[in-house]
Amino acid sequence: MDIQNIFIVGSKGCGNYGGYETFLDKLTEHHQDNIKIQYYIAWKGREQKEFLYHNAHCFQIKVPDIGSIQAIYYDIAALRYCLKHIKKYHVEHPIIYILACRIGPFARYFQKVIHKLGGQVYLNPDGHEWLRAKWNLLIRKYWKFSEKMMVRYSDLLICDSKNIEKYIQSTYRCYHPQTIHIAYGMDLIESPLNDDSPVLIDWYRKNRLKKKGYYLVVGRFVPENSFSIIIPAFMRSHTKRDLVIITTTNDRFQKELEKDFHYKVDPRIKFVGTVYDQGLLKKIRENAYAYLHGHTVGGTNPSLIEALGSTDLNLLVDVCFNREVGEDNALYWKKDISDLAEMIDRADIMRPEEIRKLGKKAKKRVSEEYTWEKITQQYEELFLSSYSLER
Repeated sequence: MDIQNIFIVGSKGCGNYGGYETFLDKLTEHHQDNIKIQYYIAWKGREQKEFLYHNAHCFQIKVPDIGSIQAIYYDIAALRYCLKHIKKYHVEHPIIYILACRIGPFARYFQKVIHKLGGQVYLNPDGHEWLRAKWNLLIRKYWKFSEKMMVRYSDLLICDSKNIEKYIQSTYRCYHPQTIHIAYGMDLIESPLNDDSPVLIDWYRKNRLKKKGYYLVVGRFVPENSFSIIIPAFMRSHTKRDLVIITTTNDRFQKELEKDFHYKVDPRIKFVGTVYDQGLLKKIRENAYAYLHGHTVGGTNPSLIEALGSTDLNLLVDVCFNREVGEDNALYWKKDISDLAEMIDRADIMRPEEIRKLGKKAKKRVSEEYTWEKITQQYEELFLSSYSLER
C-alpha cells in the first residue's frame, strides 16, 4: 500500500496551548487510524527523544537557550532531522509541511534538497507576523523578507484565511504561488461542566463574577489585540457588567495601559490570568454576556471560532479577517474608543431573543465551516490527492 508520509515542523508539539499545537492535536487524533497517512511531527524540548502520539512519529528537538533566534534554530534542526530520516529510510514522495514563515533565508536550499529527494514543500503562512507591535523595525523587516522567500520557495501554501490567501496571491503574484484555503477548526460541543460545578463556582467566587454578568476577552496580552481600545471604551461605557480579561502576563504593556487610562480605578475591569482547564474555559465562554474580539493581525483566529461556537453575542473589531469568519453572525466595531463604547451600551440593552438568534446563527456557521471533522477531512483529501503524489 502506498503511504503518504507527512513531516510537520514549526509547532511546539501537539496540545492545547497554542493554535498550531491544537491543530496538530486534532489532525493526528482524527487521522490516527488512517493507514494511508503517516505523520512525523517535531516537538520542541530539552532533550532528544522519539515517541508516538496518536500514532504519529514524534521527534523532540533539543533547543538551546539562544534568545529570539530559538524558533529559527528549531525549524532548521527539525528540517535536518526530517531530511536525515527520509534519506535513511528511502521515503518516497514525502511532504514537508512548514508552519509559519521563520526560515526564509534558508527556504531555497531546503526546497532544492527536498525536491532532489522526490518531496514537496507545503507552507502554512500564518498571519502578518511582520505587523506585530512587539517586534522592532529590524525584526519586522526580517519577517517580511522571510515571508517573501518562503512563499517563493514553497510548492503549495495552505492558508487558514481566504483573506490571507488573497494577500499572498496579490503581493507575490510574480512568483505564481499555488495556494489552497483550509480553515482552522473547533469542537462544537458544550462544556462538560454545569452551572453548579464546583470548579466554576470557585472560579466565579474568586473573581467576584456571575453568569451573564460579564463581557469576556480571551487572547494574548499584546497591542495588536486592541486592548488600548477595549479597556478605555469599556471604562467609557455605562454597563454595570464586568470586563473579564483572560490573558497572558505582560507587565510592561499593562503598566503602559495603566499610565494612559488609569483602568485600575474601574472595579469592573478584571484581569484574571490564564485558564488552562478547557472545560472550564468553554463554560466561562458560554456563560459570558458577550465576547469582545480585538485581534487585528492576520488569519483565522482560534479564539474567534471558539467564541462564535460558545458565546451568543460577539462584538468583533471590523477587519477583513474577522468579517470573513463572523459574517452577519456578530456585531462589528471600528478601531475607535467612542464607537466601541457606544456599541457596548447598545449591546447591554439588547433583547434576549435578539442575542439568542445571533448565537444560533453563529453556531450554525461554525458547524458548517469550522468543525475539526471538516478541516481534517480536507487535509486528508489534500495529502492523498494526485497533486501530493505526483510532481
